[in-house]
Amino acid sequence: MNKTELIAITAENAGMTKKDTERMLNAAIDAITEALSKGEKVQLSGFGTFEVKDREARVGRNPHTKEAVEIPATRVPAFKASKALKDIVAK
Repeated sequence: MNKTELIAITAENAGMTKKDTERMLNAAIDAITEALSKGEKVQLSGFGTFEVKDREARVGRNPHTKEAVEIPATRVPAFKASKALKDIVAK
């Protein structure tokens, strides 16, 4: 499912127009993105938690030359599914 399909299904289920649904979805994504950029957690009950995790610097290998490459530390977004979502998907 892509964003367009998600908007169409959500609009139908909520009885809203696709334009209103798209604005709502974009606003939600923007709010989640902004919170993550500030290092905050976003918890959606029954769905899951979006958070930022720190990856430490490490040494990797170039697969072609086998040369050691320093990979710098970075922050990455992460999602942890709730138990309810895991149970639904497992069925």
